[in-house]
Amino acid sequence: MLPKTMRINNKNHLEFGGCDLVEIAEKYGTPLYVMDESMIRENCRSYLQALKSHYQGKGEIAYAAKAFLTLAMARLVQEEGLGMDVVSGGELFCALKAGFDPSRLFFHGNNKSKEELISGLKAGVGRFVVDSFSELDALSVLAQEMKTTAHILLRVKPGIEAHTHEYIKTGQEDSKFGFGLERDGVLAAVKKALTMKGIALKGLHCHIGSQILDPTPFAPTAAIMMELLQRIREVFGIVLEDLDLGGGMGIRYEKEDEPVPIKEFVALVSQAVQQEAKKYNYPLPRLILEPGRSIVGEAGITLYRVGVIKNIPGIRKYVSVDGGMMDNIRPALYRAKYSAVLA
Repeated sequence: MLPKTMRINNKNHLEFGGCDLVEIAEKYGTPLYVMDESMIRENCRSYLQALKSHYQGKGEIAYAAKAFLTLAMARLVQEEGLGMDVVSGGELFCALKAGFDPSRLFFHGNNKSKEELISGLKAGVGRFVVDSFSELDALSVLAQEMKTTAHILLRVKPGIEAHTHEYIKTGQEDSKFGFGLERDGVLAAVKKALTMKGIALKGLHCHIGSQILDPTPFAPTAAIMMELLQRIREVFGIVLEDLDLGGGMGIRYEKEDEPVPIKEFVALVSQAVQQEAKKYNYPLPRLILEPGRSIVGEAGITLYRVGVIKNIPGIRKYVSVDGGMMDNIRPALYRAKYSAVLA
């Protein structure tokens, strides 16, 4: 199974995005990540166009930097008109070093350090995605000390079980991420945030998992989150302006994988939010989506050189390459499978 911009050229070499992979490996060495810029830009534009077509309110596509981040990638994302979701001080540093507009950054992370919070406040990131009461306390203290205001989203566990690997489900009640609907109290977090100095509550965030091929759970997730926005309006008399439904769209790793096209996924989510907003007569929130792997996953390959080959008769043949877990960790973490071909 070859990516759509991969072909065999007249030298019997593999090409990717118009580049001869054998020549690239000789020039730059291996192991080597190779990304198809044109495919990445096409995917960025597909998300933006789909959101513009299907969502009648304001919307934002924020690229999830954890999927792949370099200075060039950060610049590309900004050129294409996307915001960006960063999840560490390192990703924030890279984004700022690339000249990314900090007001369009969403700063995630369930265990941000004091130094990371300070860096985000100094930079003026658009939204901090707050994950706990302790982070709320720390952010309020630091914002007051720095005489600034932290604009925040509260991360919510909507109680939805996504159809994906157990290790990358994040929306269920038993999750290290975010505030629960009942037990650890998103309403209590809202109440606290509204009374804190240095804090401006702007909306809610959730994320139900990654590598999701069946988009069905996104509709009930949107319904739960819109119901929560309505409850907050009823209890506190405020209308929150942002609804961030995270990312999670899966991609094709094997022939049997059947990901939903970008436009269909965006249409499904947009329709669900608009339907629920109409139900409650709620002003359409700014809808934020955070795709990562669905922008870059199929636009990238890794080149390795074959080294030692050991054949154990009647049992197995071992083929060693010059890479490992550091550059290809998903098989070890999730038993992920990939296709290999000779360049």
